[in-house]
Amino acid sequence: MLLTGGLKSLLPQARRIIHCKRVRISNISGMAKVPGYTQARVVLLHKSLADDFEKFCHANSGALPLLYRSKPGEWKCTSLSSNSDTRTDHLQYRKYEYGAFTGSLESLNDYAEQLKDMVAFYLGCCSFNFEKVLQAAGIPERNTEQKRNVSVYKTAVPCYSISTFCCNLLVTMRPVPESKLEAAVLATSALKETQGAPVHMGNPGLLGIQDLSKPDYGDPVRLHPGDIPVFWACSVTGIEAVINCSNRGIAHLLHPGELLKACLSLSHARSVLITTGFPTHFNYEPPEENDGPPGALAIAAMLQALEKDVAIVTDQRAMDLNKKIIEEAVQIGILKEPVPLLSYQRESADSALTFLCESGNPRRPRFDHLIAIERAGMAADGNYYNARKVNIKHLVDPIDELFLTAQTIPGITTTGVGDGGNELGMGKVKDAVKKHIKNGDVIACDVAADFAVVAGVSNWGGYAIACALYILSTCEIHDCYLRRAVGFSQLPKKTVWLSALPSVTKEEKLLKALVQLGVRSGASASLEMEVDALPFYNIHSDMIEKLLQEVQH
Repeated sequence: MLLTGGLKSLLPQARRIIHCKRVRISNISGMAKVPGYTQARVVLLHKSLADDFEKFCHANSGALPLLYRSKPGEWKCTSLSSNSDTRTDHLQYRKYEYGAFTGSLESLNDYAEQLKDMVAFYLGCCSFNFEKVLQAAGIPERNTEQKRNVSVYKTAVPCYSISTFCCNLLVTMRPVPESKLEAAVLATSALKETQGAPVHMGNPGLLGIQDLSKPDYGDPVRLHPGDIPVFWACSVTGIEAVINCSNRGIAHLLHPGELLKACLSLSHARSVLITTGFPTHFNYEPPEENDGPPGALAIAAMLQALEKDVAIVTDQRAMDLNKKIIEEAVQIGILKEPVPLLSYQRESADSALTFLCESGNPRRPRFDHLIAIERAGMAADGNYYNARKVNIKHLVDPIDELFLTAQTIPGITTTGVGDGGNELGMGKVKDAVKKHIKNGDVIACDVAADFAVVAGVSNWGGYAIACALYILSTCEIHDCYLRRAVGFSQLPKKTVWLSALPSVTKEEKLLKALVQLGVRSGASASLEMEVDALPFYNIHSDMIEKLLQEVQH
């Protein structure tokens, strides 16, 4: 929370106390009762997400009245307050990474470089602004009486979605005596810079709230006899939207052990076929997104180092683009040599079998393992959909048929890597996709792989496979299984394998090359150093470093 002023010439003593860090307050209810002042919730986002978040606020202005949007790196807000600085004016900052809360901070002074690309959103906050008007209307403040924070609940009411920002409405609850309900509505309706009138009174079950004693945020507040629970839209909705933007429900798709199983199979494989390519940006040329190719090349690089045959199959229309990407990967040092590039077209009922096996003989497969990473997958109706439920079938070759046919050929194993459920191979978790992923009932891929590796960003799944293959290859016990107790150990090649791992430097150069080739970020369609609207620094770079730390252990 941040104290923001309508009286610019005043600087409350409270802010000076906060700057000096001389106060420890867990409940700031009541601090906005000073006439002429209101409270705002501040959300800091990377600039690549800012435009969509602003649209999300305007589309859901009842919960998210936008008071001010800063420029990137702007920490003053003179139109709302004098001498304010969002880096230090808060008692506490909550930090979220990849959609998960990772800790609290007292200031943001240690994040100077990252904050240059951050945008601050000031959202009107009803929770405490209401107190003075409710008190003036003679309505008791039950939470203040009980020395508790306001109760906040997630509802089953969906907000209007904008791009990757989607969530259900969150509400605050205040007990109001039945005789004072009309007064509560009249008193709060005039608060146009906050959430205004209540959205619901009475039965919380109609909002999807099952138990008032278990709020999602804040503290439970007891109702007195004769009280009615009254609900107002809450600006915490914005935080929930940001969390969902990074964590799109994929936690529900996870199957423990899939990464290990896939890599154990790959370690025994002789020849591996990789496919990638998701043409989500159908209005651009090329339509491909930049999630997928880096992960595919990371896997290919490690397979090359392990002296396995590896090839890539992609859409015929994208052959020239992928050829340039592979050439860039060789120049950068990701690949030690170019990977053969193939295309697949369905010319007859046996096309897939002929492609996968010598002379179409299922006893002589050309590949032991097929990997799809961020590859558009066929839905139950035979179409291919991006996350926004747009059919992109006209841009996708039927490479799914290779995975379907592989299920009938002994000795070929398949792996799918995805982050949203509409990717090839995610048919293994399609029931969870339909239940937990936005538009999942339509976009869910219907084609299953033997192993489904789910990641926050598909590239991360590719990096993880490369690192896991390295760990397996340097394991003396696993080396015995690979050699089947005969032949010489491969462990002396550890240095070669180490050099094949992804690195921040190599992946940064590859992303720059993709930008030059016009390959855009998946979520935002931006031609910047980002993937799925997440900046390379310090999101993707940190993930690569964390994976490499696991390798070193």
